[in-house]
Amino acid sequence: MSAAVARPTERGVRAWLRANSAGRVSAVIERGFRVVGAQNWVIIVSGFFEPVFYLLSMGFGLGGLIGTVTGPGGRPLSYAAFIAPALLATSAMNGALYDSTWNVFFKLRFAKLYQAMLSTSLGPLDVAAGEIFMALFRGLLYAIGFTGVIAILGLTTSWWALAMIPVALLIALGFASVGMALTSYFTTFQQMDWINIALLPMFMFSATLFPITTFPVAVQWFIMALPLWHGVELMRQLSVGVFDGSSGIHLAYFLVMSVLGVAFTTRRLRSLFLR
Repeated sequence: MSAAVARPTERGVRAWLRANSAGRVSAVIERGFRVVGAQNWVIIVSGFFEPVFYLLSMGFGLGGLIGTVTGPGGRPLSYAAFIAPALLATSAMNGALYDSTWNVFFKLRFAKLYQAMLSTSLGPLDVAAGEIFMALFRGLLYAIGFTGVIAILGLTTSWWALAMIPVALLIALGFASVGMALTSYFTTFQQMDWINIALLPMFMFSATLFPITTFPVAVQWFIMALPLWHGVELMRQLSVGVFDGSSGIHLAYFLVMSVLGVAFTTRRLRSLFLR
């Protein structure tokens, strides 16, 4: 019975892939790297310094007044070690989101690039996967650079901290896929400001700079529904090598977010340009 149920499901997935992809994601990625090579790299690299400045000013500046903070498993951490993994998660989110929203908005509404792409043999999944890959590339650069910084500063205490780089990519994938899907609904630059309106409160209240226990219980439940909080908590657990039952929940949150985001973006591109 289970095999009989699985076969139609597998056929359904393959049919969906055939309908939405020509297997030419590499063409979109190749174009993306050509554009990156022609861009001003100072603009891209500048995004790396924001979390570093936050870490130096808040972690070591304000941290001298705060002292130790309770981390995963009740382990005491310096304030700098407490916020460093959170800033890495935030950096991955920002790098992927800005690449998958502002860049996508210009290509979608002004350059009409996706319309031109989908008039070729490319499918909407090829375009979505290619654009999200380029957003992940930017997130990867930030993740590697910032992980190196916090390792040099001695703010990690476990070899599990190396896993923060692939987890940062997963965080970036979740935000990039959802960000691209939402951007497809925007038609003016003024609407793009909604992204910043959503990002700043999420950064401030996702237990990035202070423990979630400082909030009332009702607010804590709201925070635990936010994607950045799951990324922050998972990064902290990896930085000290302490895990519990919530670790799998944090990981599953971003896996589901990524799958739904890619599927949603593919559907939006098809409905916009392949009617």
